Amino acid sequence: MSSARPAYEFAHCIVCGHTDADVLAEEEDLRREVELLWEYQSRRLKPDTPTRRLMDRVAFSQDPPLRLVKCRDCGLVYRNPVERVRELESIYGDKGPSRDTLLGLHAAQRGAYRGQARRLRAALRGKRGARVLEVGSYVGAFLDAARGEGLAAEGVDINSATNAFTRSLGFTVHDGEVGDMPCDQTFDAVAIWNTFDQLADPRATVRAATERLNAAGGVLAVRVPNGACYAEWRERLRSANRATRAAARAILAQNNLLTFPYRWGFTVESIVRFLRDTGLAVQRVYGDVLVPTGDEWTRPWARFEERATKASLRLLVSRAPERAPWIEVYARKSPRI
Repeated sequence: MSSARPAYEFAHCIVCGHTDADVLAEEEDLRREVELLWEYQSRRLKPDTPTRRLMDRVAFSQDPPLRLVKCRDCGLVYRNPVERVRELESIYGDKGPSRDTLLGLHAAQRGAYRGQARRLRAALRGKRGARVLEVGSYVGAFLDAARGEGLAAEGVDINSATNAFTRSLGFTVHDGEVGDMPCDQTFDAVAIWNTFDQLADPRATVRAATERLNAAGGVLAVRVPNGACYAEWRERLRSANRATRAAARAILAQNNLLTFPYRWGFTVESIVRFLRDTGLAVQRVYGDVLVPTGDEWTRPWARFEERATKASLRLLVSRAPERAPWIEVYARKSPRI
């Protein structure tokens, strides 16, 4: 987490455009979630775990929110106040973790991304060699999985240091944002997996991505944390039943929802509405769980527990994406765009 206090501004619902919202959690509530997360993960991590390997498990790019609210209309969960745009640019453009940490993240995530690669290829009607651009390619785990599915995938990311690492693995990655990509470079699909929820202006990103999709039904794939799932389970953290509290903490912690380290928490209703408002035709919505985070620094029993819990949860939410920790949406470019 950053040591300096970031600068904030008031926010509104980016789906509905208004400010009618109910408070989900105040700063003190979220500080308690930080404590719960550290307690939960400290039992599962080996005592000699290096600090740098705590990233994306107990430490995240963004600080915990000062306050979380839920839109009364569409259910979007968001920070209000929210960090100013320049804060995000500083956070995600920073030097980043060590090569050893990046290698560990790549190894831990690449297997899980095979599901996304398979679903994206299916959305492209099985087209081998389809050109895919991943926005926020980070350590290249999805690029690796996409290559295994016969897709010609490349990435774009604002972190030049991380991009250098991903290029060292043999992948094509561009520095910058999707809007910086030349418009004459078109793709069969643009995927925004674990980045959309952090964007300062998701609507502008969707427009830029759509402009770079092939005219003939190009696919936009978006994956976001489910604000409704967070709201449901965080309420159970206060249950009088100990087992219920434990289950709530485990589900939230294992899916990186505890402390809500995101800018926007879409629901199925709000993400579908958001994409349709930009002119895209939503084709499929899937419910899913977070990719595995366990690695060599995680106790063996905890790695097994994580995989078993997530496998069971994935089965439960496969037909109920509105209750899943993560939502994956596939939309097609309309011929008129």
